[in-house]
Amino acid sequence: MECAVEITPEAAAAATSPGSGMHLRKDLRRIRCAVLLCLLSVLVLMLPTAYLLLGHLRTPSSCASQVTEEKGSHFLKQRAVAAVTDTLSSAEKPRAHLTVKRQDLSSAVGSHLPILQWEDKRGLAFTKNNLSYSSNALVIPVSGDYYVYAQVTFRGPIESTSRPSSVTEIITKVTDSYPEPTQLLTGTKTLSENWNGWFQPIYLGAVVSLEVGDKLMVNVSDIKLVDYTKEHKTFFGAFLL
Repeated sequence: MECAVEITPEAAAAATSPGSGMHLRKDLRRIRCAVLLCLLSVLVLMLPTAYLLLGHLRTPSSCASQVTEEKGSHFLKQRAVAAVTDTLSSAEKPRAHLTVKRQDLSSAVGSHLPILQWEDKRGLAFTKNNLSYSSNALVIPVSGDYYVYAQVTFRGPIESTSRPSSVTEIITKVTDSYPEPTQLLTGTKTLSENWNGWFQPIYLGAVVSLEVGDKLMVNVSDIKLVDYTKEHKTFFGAFLL
């Protein structure tokens, strides 16, 4: 016995009606919105992971930079010294000004020119912030660039027979690592043949790079001709820049 299902015209019309199509489109839009939201959520969650991965990738480059810096340790040491000296105020930086005094005429050492002796405490003379005076020399306490200066005034007797043809002043550096003195600055003046009672000042000054323990002194061609009568005529000093 056969059983037939009868579809009425009203039911067929309801199935194909515009209202059901609209419901279907709304459902599709909801599904698309849900998919987009899911994708956005995944992207947001992936951002921290991507940041961490990039950080790990940059680590080898940082290590390479560290190796380069270690190779330049000498340069870094120099910069560190410069940083220390830069933090010092003008009042804290080593400095000294020495003035002339009556000379010991036996101060010549071997074949070297005579070394001048100085006053470091009285009158205009001073030593400050560990730049000390010892054994006729200024002793450098801190490595750095110093302005070093000296003026020696020579004066001669009236007798023309004892007049030299020239006079010389030398600022010398002595270090423990090098046995021979190093001439930092040199000045020579030729004397006029027409001078009888004569005076001849020689001023030297320059910026010099010095190390801890370096010693500075002044040599002259003839210590007997140095004018020690006035502080402002013959002097010697240095200060850290």
